[in-house]
Amino acid sequence: MAFTALAAGVSGLQAFTEGVGVIADNITNVNTIGYKETRSRFSTLVTETAALSSYSPGGVRAFSDTLVSKQGLLQPSGSATDLSIDGAGFFVVRQGTSAEDANGEFLFTRAGAFSQDDEGFYKNTAGLYLMGWPTDSTGAVSASNQSDLGELRPININNLNGFGSATSTVSLRVNLDTATAVTPTTTYDPSGGAYNASTNPTGLGAIAAGVVTADFETNITIYDSQGRSHLVNMSAIKTGTNSWSYEAYFDDPTVVDSSAHPNGLIASGELNFNTDGSIDLSGGSNTSTMLDSTSTAITFPGGSIPITFDSSGATAVEDGSITFDFGDDGLKNGFVQSSTESSRLSFSVDGAAFGNINGVSIGEDGIVTALFDNGLTLSVYKLPVAVFQNADGLSRRQGNAFGSSDLSGEVNLQHPGESGAGKVAPNSLEQSTVDLASEFAELIKVQRAFSASTRIITTSDQILEELTRL
Repeated sequence: MAFTALAAGVSGLQAFTEGVGVIADNITNVNTIGYKETRSRFSTLVTETAALSSYSPGGVRAFSDTLVSKQGLLQPSGSATDLSIDGAGFFVVRQGTSAEDANGEFLFTRAGAFSQDDEGFYKNTAGLYLMGWPTDSTGAVSASNQSDLGELRPININNLNGFGSATSTVSLRVNLDTATAVTPTTTYDPSGGAYNASTNPTGLGAIAAGVVTADFETNITIYDSQGRSHLVNMSAIKTGTNSWSYEAYFDDPTVVDSSAHPNGLIASGELNFNTDGSIDLSGGSNTSTMLDSTSTAITFPGGSIPITFDSSGATAVEDGSITFDFGDDGLKNGFVQSSTESSRLSFSVDGAAFGNINGVSIGEDGIVTALFDNGLTLSVYKLPVAVFQNADGLSRRQGNAFGSSDLSGEVNLQHPGESGAGKVAPNSLEQSTVDLASEFAELIKVQRAFSASTRIITTSDQILEELTRL
């Protein structure tokens, strides 16, 4: 019996030593960002005996339980790249960014104190690099399989310096004056070339003599693939009741291929309006139309006009296409006809010459937006939030991070704030979940238990010594 009691005392020393180690970890990480408290748990070791009249002591064993799912207090921070998650989930990180690290283990952390390294990648204080989905300019994720960790990329916005994005969509809100006199149809032929009567009367085809000015003309700035700006003119002339002919053309026709765009022409067609002044895009006999520079019909609305730039000069850029949005059928949210003076009400053009990176902004939806020194912004990444069926079952890793395990279940990548995932909280950091007062109280309890276990050993030793004297 004395030998088994001695073994029970030794098991107590081992278990409570581990308990002190757990508490020591908690106390030393009381100021570690995103640290999750670990608690000691103790379980009895029972030695079964056949006889009911005797008892054989077993002892105790220790194991640790990390409360990964426990939410820490969010504290405000002055850095735009200090991030926390308000709710369930983790940031996805990896240990490297180079090609040889591409097959490295993906880890998950709540430690969101990220800053740029010498190459512009964002990493936290443990050296783990933040991962995200690449997006288009609207913030839409471009990954084909958003559940695949392999679709994630290390976040770096420095490679956007001097970045140019080609224009693909032009939206216009224009009012055309219904009192405008009708120009005889014999004086205007949209197929004759770009309509710019004041400077290019020879391109008007059916105009026999004199100079005819447009009833309405406006211009917009578009961009090519290298961020160069170009002025596009749009003119219209009233040709009938509630009917206008229009053309869009480059102000400088030399920037486009002359064979594909005679006189810089991009598009032409007819604008027809309903009796209430709304545009007719119904597809019927009186519908508005659009032709490209070769007089080929384009699906309108929604069709794209091909743009072929001139590549014979010092600069060659990618060819592109532009979708013109003139509003919705039967609505007055684009081109309209009313009794007020013809004017451009508003317009929207995508694409830009973005200039140099001036900073970064991250929203609650996880969208990473690059800020440029010319005031423009561009959405470039979106942060996923990794959630697990049992977050407390994650395995601990170096650097205050966790890895998936059999107990945690498979990782599930979610958009922030959706399907149970928490929102990204920018300009804040999650504090450690350690309660210092509780840890000191627990330390006293474990120390006392350790001391008591030593008394078991000394008492057992005395019993054994008495036995040897018999």
